[in-house]
Amino acid sequence: MPDYPQEAQPQNLPFQVEAEQAFLGCLLLDPSTISVALEEISGPDMLYLPQHQKLYRIFLNMFDLAQTVDFVTVLQEVENAGIFREEGEAKTYLVQLMDAVPSTANLRDYCRIIRDYYYRRRLILAAGVISHAAQQGDSSSERLLELAEQSIYDIRQGKNSGAMVPIETAVIETFDRLQHLTGEDRAEYAGLPTGFVELDAKMTGLNKSDLILVAARPGMGKTAFALNVAAYVATHSKREVAIFSLEMSREQLTSRMLASESQVPGEALKTGRLDQNQWVQLSAAADRLSQTHIYIDDTAGIQVGEIKAKCRKLRNLGFIVIDYLQLIESGSRTDNRVQEVSKITRHLKVMAKELNVPVMVLSQLNRAADARADHRPMLSDLRESGSIEQDADIVLLLMREGYYNPETEHPNEASCLLEKNRHGGTGEIKLGWNGSLTRFTNLEQRREGY
Repeated sequence: MPDYPQEAQPQNLPFQVEAEQAFLGCLLLDPSTISVALEEISGPDMLYLPQHQKLYRIFLNMFDLAQTVDFVTVLQEVENAGIFREEGEAKTYLVQLMDAVPSTANLRDYCRIIRDYYYRRRLILAAGVISHAAQQGDSSSERLLELAEQSIYDIRQGKNSGAMVPIETAVIETFDRLQHLTGEDRAEYAGLPTGFVELDAKMTGLNKSDLILVAARPGMGKTAFALNVAAYVATHSKREVAIFSLEMSREQLTSRMLASESQVPGEALKTGRLDQNQWVQLSAAADRLSQTHIYIDDTAGIQVGEIKAKCRKLRNLGFIVIDYLQLIESGSRTDNRVQEVSKITRHLKVMAKELNVPVMVLSQLNRAADARADHRPMLSDLRESGSIEQDADIVLLLMREGYYNPETEHPNEASCLLEKNRHGGTGEIKLGWNGSLTRFTNLEQRREGY
């Protein structure tokens, strides 16, 4: 086998020079294999030796620019890049690379070996970072565990990155899903129900990988709405639900959920003035909620990466609620808050896709709606909007006329405005509202006194 340059000696990390050399030799001998190489080796950093990385980058650049790839053209590019120090070294090494190839038919085998060693190196480096952080003693054990989980997850995501799929395969997968949607296991493939019938019909439930934005002015019931949906999902789907509250404590959230579930007014829970019947109702509600798989995290100033790390610990995760967007830390403080929030929403969308669960995030609206005669909120009212409405798959805006006008004909009704919906149409859904229970209901239920 050819000798590799001395300045590229390994740094106590595993690699196989023969596989890297055979890989590059295949590209020289048969330029048509570059398309295969791109499927298997996504970037130059997957090769270990710096010179090999530079050589592969030259191949990729020439391929992108539709340039002719052969020994002469590659040699010219290599010499121009100054990869080798000695005159004539580039030519000698390229010849040796071609001589090192038994057969270009084995390219995918060389790629597999390169990938295997690449992930080994990443694991070793990640372990080093974790070990160093642990020895420094500056981080808590919980932070170290999150760092370890995130590091391993990032490596695995790279390993499982998707390849291009032919339309035939995609069609078969789509038909398979449609068959399941009409079969006995429909519940496993359909969107999770929110409990609000008309809303479910319009947005086809809570679909996997969706980012659902619920926005309103303060006092409209954003948190109540999200908790109502979370409790329904946990109760009826038997899936795990994660609630991240950046504003309210878990005690406050639990009290709200108990009030809604037991139909005991929240004031009674705050004061402790409960009659016998209310105690019975409360105990029954507590028992029902205790049997669900709802997890509450009230860490203030949490980042998206931390949320993702905690959610990965749940084995049967079905739904995530985050209350609320503007309190999430971006991890990189800038003077432009709009850019910060835009970065956060992009990360939330990526998280929803990676975890393959619907993510409901609450958001504040600015004061523009208060100044309008009808107080009807609009997408443009999103505070620090940036790309919020673009990243979200579904946008719901909540409004209660009774908040602004207690003398209204329907003080116990609320409007849920479906302003964006990637799965269907938009429109207004009327809901019932019970302020003492902080509970939204289907409107017919409300009119029937439920």
